[in-house]
Amino acid sequence: MIPIRIIGLVLLIVCVATPAWADFWAGVDAYNLGDYETALREWRPLAEGGHAQAQVNLGWLYVNGQGVPQDYETARQLFEKAAAQGQTEAQYNLAQLYHNGQGGPRDYAKARQWYEKAALQGNAEAQVNLGTLYLNGYGVSENYQQALFWLLLAANQGNALALTKLGLMYERGNGVKQDFVHAHKWYNLGGANGEKMGDESRDDLAKRMSPAQIAEAQELARRWTPTTP
Repeated sequence: MIPIRIIGLVLLIVCVATPAWADFWAGVDAYNLGDYETALREWRPLAEGGHAQAQVNLGWLYVNGQGVPQDYETARQLFEKAAAQGQTEAQYNLAQLYHNGQGGPRDYAKARQWYEKAALQGNAEAQVNLGTLYLNGYGVSENYQQALFWLLLAANQGNALALTKLGLMYERGNGVKQDFVHAHKWYNLGGANGEKMGDESRDDLAKRMSPAQIAEAQELARRWTPTTP
């Protein structure tokens, strides 16, 4: 499970300071110091006033129980408000809550809806999760071509899990011709980008491959760039 994320801590500094943004960044500073009560105090009025990034960050506090009791339902409500404003990270976080059944019943269809909105804005984690829903037929009809499409988009951003899942599709022949050489390549790339499952799957698959096939797969991995399938 990919963790829900807080966006405010990775935003670029706003060039033109406003009172609202000053309060927002005061909350960020407090959060980074572990002073969650002050972060809560700074962000809550902004969130209530419709500040999307403050809503996301306040939701994060409720997800983790930082400065407040853990409350997924309240977090879901806050993420929904920010997601409705087109906030990409809020859309992803909301999808995660629906996906995991946190703050309400598990709902793969709604998870797919919000993953897709974030994925269309280029969020690689949303892309890989959306591709996985299509791969497994959760909340949507199983569709290997859609799975391949979204996983490739995420892989082109260097997402290690997407690279590894592409290996799985080629190993199984899901929506593509079964091809151990390409499966090994994708697993190898996933492992190189930090996905342990990629390394493990590559090594298991190698036991069923010839030395020539392994050498070819390794060469393909070396030559791969984000613009090539």
